Amino acid sequence: MIEDRYYMRESPFDSRRSATVLVLVANVVAFVFECARSGYPPHFSSGDYLALSWAGLRHGYLWQLVTFQFMHAGLLHLIFNCWAIYAFGREVEITLGNKRFLVLYFASGIIGGLFQAFAGGLAEIFPGSSWALSFSGPTVGASAGALGLVAAFAMLFPERSLTLLVFFIIPVSLRAKFLLLFSGLYTLFGLMFPASTGAVANAAHLGGLLVGIFFIRYAMHWNIHWPNLRRRQRNTPRRLVKVSSTNFARWGRGKTVAESELPADEFLSRKVDPILDKISAHGIQSLTEQERRVLEAARERIGKR
Repeated sequence: MIEDRYYMRESPFDSRRSATVLVLVANVVAFVFECARSGYPPHFSSGDYLALSWAGLRHGYLWQLVTFQFMHAGLLHLIFNCWAIYAFGREVEITLGNKRFLVLYFASGIIGGLFQAFAGGLAEIFPGSSWALSFSGPTVGASAGALGLVAAFAMLFPERSLTLLVFFIIPVSLRAKFLLLFSGLYTLFGLMFPASTGAVANAAHLGGLLVGIFFIRYAMHWNIHWPNLRRRQRNTPRRLVKVSSTNFARWGRGKTVAESELPADEFLSRKVDPILDKISAHGIQSLTEQERRVLEAARERIGKR
């Protein structure tokens, strides 16, 4: 039934079972642990077992690619990353499901961490330069994973209007696609002129953004061998789905019946089923604005049953 589809549920965000909330809680708990371990603000060095560094990876500390995502240098660092995860992660989790959300989040963090660590390795080739000093220290924070969610959100909802508080004071409204563009340009600027952005892991941010874009564009429908995930059959080519027009009837077929006047079962079979087939073949991001409105109308009619 249509109400069983993950994008048609009435209240899809449930904080009791939310992967977004789980990630937030894990970050807060890890921050409290780190403060108890090393004091406030937490102190990290290149020899730290939990913070990410090129030296640590060379010594085989591969777990740093995960643990660094839960370490934060201060309370504001933690609050900003948690805000980004919550603000963008909820919608992404609703659309992808909690398991794919976790794959996206941690893949963004790990690939972003690799970008930052390799930049640290390159910095050893140019010792003493301002660029090298910006990448030689340890890396901590969930920003790579958070920016992966920002990129995924912008890819899924490019026209969504957002209102952000610049410096937490000045409200600025922009569409999600422009937020992604600005984030990418700012990150590239920070890579070229690292001294201008301060202690920001620009390479990690770039990796997170690229993973978010790639995941929504190519990987969100890959077979992920976890239970309860919708899987495409192997060796089955993607087929084109023809969706009939919902605007006008052709000549000779009489006057078109309004969608609101159709019986519920006929409305679902004639208007909604072709759209569901299209989502199954090409993903929800392939829908037009008109098709999204039809799904919204179906959601409202189901709610009135």
